[in-house]
Amino acid sequence: MMTLGNPLRRLILSASLILLAIWTVLAGPAQAQELRIATSYKLMTLDPHYANLNENTSLLSHIYERLVYQDERLGLKPGLAVSWRATSDTQWEFKLRENVRFHDGSPFTADDVVYTIERIRNFLNTPNGGFRSYLTGIKAISAADPLTVVIDTDGNVPNLPLAFSSIFVMHRPKGEGFQTTEELNAGSPPDGTGPYKFESWSSGEMLKLTRNDDYWGRRPAWSTVTFRIIENPAARVAALAAGDVDLADSIPARDVASLKKRGVRIEDISAARINFLQFDVERETLPDVTDKSGKQIPNPFKNPSVRRALAMATDRGILVDKILSGYGTAAAQIFPNGLPGTSANLQPEVPNYNKAKALLAEAGYPNGFNLVLAGPAGRYPGDSESLQAIAQSWARIGVAVQPAAFPFSVFNTKRASGDFAVWYGGTSGEAVDVILHALLASPNSARGTGALNFGHYRNQAFDAMLAKAESIQDGPERNKALADATDFVMADQPIIPLYHFHHIVGFGPRVGSYVMHPRGWTTAMQALPVTE
Repeated sequence: MMTLGNPLRRLILSASLILLAIWTVLAGPAQAQELRIATSYKLMTLDPHYANLNENTSLLSHIYERLVYQDERLGLKPGLAVSWRATSDTQWEFKLRENVRFHDGSPFTADDVVYTIERIRNFLNTPNGGFRSYLTGIKAISAADPLTVVIDTDGNVPNLPLAFSSIFVMHRPKGEGFQTTEELNAGSPPDGTGPYKFESWSSGEMLKLTRNDDYWGRRPAWSTVTFRIIENPAARVAALAAGDVDLADSIPARDVASLKKRGVRIEDISAARINFLQFDVERETLPDVTDKSGKQIPNPFKNPSVRRALAMATDRGILVDKILSGYGTAAAQIFPNGLPGTSANLQPEVPNYNKAKALLAEAGYPNGFNLVLAGPAGRYPGDSESLQAIAQSWARIGVAVQPAAFPFSVFNTKRASGDFAVWYGGTSGEAVDVILHALLASPNSARGTGALNFGHYRNQAFDAMLAKAESIQDGPERNKALADATDFVMADQPIIPLYHFHHIVGFGPRVGSYVMHPRGWTTAMQALPVTE
């Protein structure tokens, strides 16, 4: 049976304990013990601004902090900024927290915020623009005093505080110029304001942290934290079951029952994210897309009817109920239904193979065609298995699929090089509009849109609807405008939403409790020792 339930209630009930648990951890007496975490997140760099990927965000959040924090309901809370306000339609003022120090002992000031924004905007040349898209509306930034930042914008940017909930603040180094990514990776330890200090790092293998005893907030319970990067899901499960680690993230749903039998405790939360299929709709011909005789054909995904037919032939019920073992929700849009900005009109559909085959024939493909469906292996719950299941579904309408799963680093490189015609992807974000802005808006480096639009989908009418929605202050009117824009663009089927998976974490006897943020971050601050 397809799982079509609204996950909002479960998200709120499960996630409402997050901040309470975090602050309970911080409030308890310090424990001189190590927390060992097996994580799927492969830290690519020690540069907090290089790539907007969850692995960097999750692990570096121990070292660096943001001006604004996003809570378990995706609401905004004070971080390094204690307050913010729009002083006019084109200006924001942020008041900073007092008595905050970087790990080297230097005081945190407005000048560090200025340096951070200028480094992202004016210096870094990162894959897909990195974090630059969050700052496209900024005209100028200045320090009015040591604890006040003033930001002038090109126009009305009502959601600027939300943008700052994704940006880590760096310390301005002595001297002129900006630190390079290479310097951060090979030079002195990263210098943040976070609850943990950098100890050591072996790229792709290990990250070690020690507690920041001078942290401005309440100290975390664990004196040291070791992240073991284990991308293979089976290896993570084995490490947890054997007691080699205390906690493991991204547990496959199929392994939950066996882990519970071994005494491992499980927590899960519905993810504020989307996993989907994305088409290359720009090029005239595509790699590995042929007719049944093996002859290359013109790009079929330029035709919305073909994209719609494939969506109609996608059995999300199998993906959710069989592959995810119920730890997920079938998707029809960017976020789970019920979250701010989602559309009540969009509901997941059961597959209709007869109608899909007829639609494909009307589009000029009565016999279907051949393609390679690419995706990562072990990056997301159910990723490689989903490729196999989708291949079986599409075969029923004459589309012969060869699944091709790669390690994420290989997949990412090949996707960027244009090696794929259609692929499985996933992304999370602070809000619906952030993902729409990056995933479906027309690629435009000047406006910072389309950073994740690897299929080069362009729809000017949708761009205009999204821009209008983004110009509205947070509230019902903005949410309605975003829902309308979502209805409009999904009718064109530039992507096929698959599911919103649940983050599943397992932990052993040394951890008393663990709750996870719906954004999917894995942090030591969320783990409560059993002695507490």
